[in-house]
Amino acid sequence: MDRYSFVYILASDAYDTLYIGVTSDLVKRVWEHRSGVVAGFTKQHKINRLVWYETHGDIMEAIKREKQLKKWERAWKVKLISTSNPTWRDLYEDFTG
Repeated sequence: MDRYSFVYILASDAYDTLYIGVTSDLVKRVWEHRSGVVAGFTKQHKINRLVWYETHGDIMEAIKREKQLKKWERAWKVKLISTSNPTWRDLYEDFTG
């Protein structure tokens, strides 16, 4: 059975505060952010909308990509999100809706 990893971006609102993370269970991890069970930055700033993600077959590649994205300028991150999700719709609903 293949095990995938995900790099994801959460936002508090469209064009607002962003958070980049990596996980092997996207649905569970986003649920944790949304439920407030993850203490820290995302809970403090109410960052819980999944606005972008990409799938990787290897966790090390996902971690490498996460680190790369964290170094990007904010404008590049906004463009990345806007290109695939122009309305900044909450993609979590695709998994749970």
